[in-house]
Amino acid sequence: MRFSPSRSDNDFGPAVAVSNPGGRAPIVLVCEHASRTIPPALDGLGLGPVAAQSHVAWDIGALDLARGLSERLDAPLVAGRLSRLVYDCNRPPEAHDAIPARSEVFEIPGNQDLPQAERARRTALVYEPFHDALATLLAARTRPTVLVTVHSFTPVYNGTPRDVELGLLHGDDDRLARSMLVHTGQTGWLCALNAPYGPQDGVLHTLDRHAAPQGMLNVMIELRNDLIRDQQGVGAAVVRLSALLGTALADLGVTEQGSA
Repeated sequence: MRFSPSRSDNDFGPAVAVSNPGGRAPIVLVCEHASRTIPPALDGLGLGPVAAQSHVAWDIGALDLARGLSERLDAPLVAGRLSRLVYDCNRPPEAHDAIPARSEVFEIPGNQDLPQAERARRTALVYEPFHDALATLLAARTRPTVLVTVHSFTPVYNGTPRDVELGLLHGDDDRLARSMLVHTGQTGWLCALNAPYGPQDGVLHTLDRHAAPQGMLNVMIELRNDLIRDQQGVGAAVVRLSALLGTALADLGVTEQGSA
């Protein structure tokens, strides 16, 4: 049976939050899957409490990690304020999983058989404001910028354990990811390129839209979420990742003021 949420654009609220827009670092941070909030108008998308709080609704720990990096690096942060089950801001409107009907083991009743008008409404209320805010921030920058998106992933997916702890994802431009990989021994984590996801999974949309056309150094960070489930873990990860980014960017000639 198709789930029919109530309709109200007003209570969606802002789709995006921009923090520290004047940050002096040559880095702009993005956290697309920062929140598990579902607007009241969507009646929880028909989810049970387990699904609504699970990794399918958001990237657990990613916002705390991104905020910590923003503070430590003095970098701007653009973060989503709604669950990726409402709309996944790291997917273009034409992607089938931009508004997923199923995610891992969970059916999403409120996204089943969604009319095109409802898909267009969510695109207008969530996707477009998010990417407009990021584009506006990047356009206002007066120095060369590195785009870094911050994500987390579940240790077990569809019953399969994942050994990798830090994934460094890239598309055609692998400069920053490979520079970081050289120094990942300092993190103590098991690290890999394009794991547990890669370009074939359609996960690089934000980088493809905003960084690649400008020739901007970029990387998508995926950290296993059991490493950042508490403040102690987040704090340790912030220290390790900020040092890793700094070392890798220095190797590429990027200083606090921008490109050398």
